Amino acid sequence: MIEEGPRPHPRKPRRGDLPIATIAELAGVSPPTVSKVLNGRRGVGEQTRQRVEALLRDHGYRRRQTTDATLCLEVVFHQMLSSIALQVLRGVQEVAGAHDHTVGFTAVHRLVAAGQPWAEQLLARQPTAVITVFSPVTAEDGERFAADGIPLVAIDPLGDLFPTPAVGSNNWSGALAATRHLLDLGHRRIGLLTGPVRDLSARARVDGFRAALDYAGVPFDPDLERRGVFTFEDGRDLGAQLLARPDPPTAVVCGDDLQAMGVYAAARDADLRIPDDLSVVGFDDVEQAAWLAPPLTTVRQPFAEIGATAARLALAMADGRAPDQERYELGTTLVVRGSTAPPSPR
Repeated sequence: MIEEGPRPHPRKPRRGDLPIATIAELAGVSPPTVSKVLNGRRGVGEQTRQRVEALLRDHGYRRRQTTDATLCLEVVFHQMLSSIALQVLRGVQEVAGAHDHTVGFTAVHRLVAAGQPWAEQLLARQPTAVITVFSPVTAEDGERFAADGIPLVAIDPLGDLFPTPAVGSNNWSGALAATRHLLDLGHRRIGLLTGPVRDLSARARVDGFRAALDYAGVPFDPDLERRGVFTFEDGRDLGAQLLARPDPPTAVVCGDDLQAMGVYAAARDADLRIPDDLSVVGFDDVEQAAWLAPPLTTVRQPFAEIGATAARLALAMADGRAPDQERYELGTTLVVRGSTAPPSPR
């Protein structure tokens, strides 16, 4: 007869053996609901809470000793003008404060530039939700946050992040209004500076520009289009290329206000006066746009309301309510200032 040795003790489950998304599926609830139970937050029915807590115990999760006073919406920026970032944060704060949440701010430019991961520290802090305001976020990032029960909302992402919802402005209608304004002034040779073609917002602005030309019966001239990035330097350099042509444009629609400021510099170098010799329209209405000489005609994006919309959406998702659409677009406003006028006779 062979004696049996001592049986090994069953392995003690460790936190993380099952992702929160799997716990949620077993409990028949959403990942944000599991996150709320795990972090001791309100807004979960007692029977649901007990069912989720039992599953969490079975799989080695330990409830955190937190209070609603520490609830936080985390806003993540990559590269953005401070004036725009402050408007977005103001909108988020307005909504977060009304729901007893604080607002956290994280800048990840250096991490992204170095090719290092940016999400781990956020996942460890377990905020109520995360709002990203930068291009490098991916659909895979959304899946990682969802697996940990943390809702993710993207403001003006580079590409499609389905099922992560996105919030932005109606870039198409903004570019349409800017181009129509120039057409109504009598311009027919209108240059276009735009951003990267893979950028959804840049593509939408190009489409709005071309739609305005089509509606007016003005042929699109590809020689008057330049594609770059949304920077002052590209606006200056690409604008100089357009202005150096034998048949230069009488007006330029720019992808953003930084490009428009660059076109101002290119026009000055070419001894052209704005708007007498060249009309310029920007996009965004950053704070500096009104300080230029002459002040810049531009398309205003409602950045504060975009931030507030993203915050409302993030908090709703944290409460277990699924978004009812993939993208939320807010209206833009054309702000006419001194940089546009009828074309001068040549």
